[in-house]
Amino acid sequence: MNRPDPNSADQSANKDDDAVWLDLVSRLEATQSGPAGELPDDSLEGNVSEAEQLQPGRGRSFKDFDPLGLSTPAQEPESDAATASADPEAAGRPSGPRDFEVEDEDQTFIPEDPPSLAGTEPLVMLAWFGAVGGPIALLFTAMLWRSAPLTATLGIVAVFVASVVYLIMRLPQEKNEDDDGARL
Repeated sequence: MNRPDPNSADQSANKDDDAVWLDLVSRLEATQSGPAGELPDDSLEGNVSEAEQLQPGRGRSFKDFDPLGLSTPAQEPESDAATASADPEAAGRPSGPRDFEVEDEDQTFIPEDPPSLAGTEPLVMLAWFGAVGGPIALLFTAMLWRSAPLTATLGIVAVFVASVVYLIMRLPQEKNEDDDGARL
């Protein structure tokens, strides 16, 4: 079998690619794509031969192939901005999420001070300390005290599990129907 050398550059492939590209461009320029209801100008096409239509550079421009309207300049807003903002559908555009006016409220939200930790139940505070401190203690034990006895490690794990179970058991058992969930 004759296989081409992978290191040799095939110069004829570049010429074929250019020919295919020019053919594709000429076929796209020859297509009749325009806005719906717009008929092509037959008088202009009657004077130009088909070979001249397929030449690159002749035919339609980028504006004819622009479905998103990127080549057209943005429309100028109406001079009467108050009318447009008051009734956006009257201005010929649909209303959107930014078509509303924000009411200027004099009231500002001031959150209330959180309750003091001094009034917390000691057992709940100890449970939180065990639930948060247990994993941190295990991490420091693994990093700093590698020869820690197994009983110390199991004790830290037991304190963590007991703290988490206690906090879960303290959760409310029934849902308050009057609560809308807006407050923790």
